[in-house]
Amino acid sequence: MAILDSLAIQAILPHRYPFLLVDKIIELEPRVRIVGIKQVTINEHFFTGHFPGAPVMPGVLQIEALAQVGAILALREFEDRDSKIPFFSGINDAKFRHPVVPGDTLRLEVTALRIGSKVQKMRGVASVDGKVTAEAEILCIIANRSDVKE
Repeated sequence: MAILDSLAIQAILPHRYPFLLVDKIIELEPRVRIVGIKQVTINEHFFTGHFPGAPVMPGVLQIEALAQVGAILALREFEDRDSKIPFFSGINDAKFRHPVVPGDTLRLEVTALRIGSKVQKMRGVASVDGKVTAEAEILCIIANRSDVKE
């Protein structure tokens, strides 16, 4: 059962297809922990070239999916979140442990280590059927959209 569906996610995150990498949120403990789901299908744009005949979801996109789930946790705390945009500021201790392939249900669990007004620090673990596929500590800055140059 989804706590947030794709429309609710799009109301929080600025990401859109083909770069929105979370389909639903199934668990949420504000300012503490969040769990999202990404249904990995053969139609994903990255499978065209990664790799023909042996499709594997890039590990960096698994980390991006974790960051998006973490951004949902963080942005929910901002009443003016429409004027905010999350940016990676660091990825530490990233490990890629198991391939993710079409048909997999990617579980994205993120735990807050620090939730601040500008800087966020989180620990993310991606898994499929209980097997860890990727993990990392993610640092993010929440910027004002008006400060971003076009």
